[in-house]
Amino acid sequence: MHEKIAQTGAEIVIPPKRNRKVQRHYDAHLYKERNLIERFFNKLKQFRRVATRYDKLLANFMGFVKLAAIAIWLR
Repeated sequence: MHEKIAQTGAEIVIPPKRNRKVQRHYDAHLYKERNLIERFFNKLKQFRRVATRYDKLLANFMGFVKLAAIAIWLR
């Protein structure tokens, strides 16, 4: 599976298990950034309107996403 990922040009970001005999390389800095982004999306999904996407128009939906992002930033 790692070969297929490498063929697409993607980079492995998730660290291997600590007890793995052959440790594979990963970028720790990139993993930290990925974790920040994942946690932000988790906080964003706490807003019910964003998670369920009640808005039909993209402009309305994106407006509320921006509003929710501002609310998260201000906390």
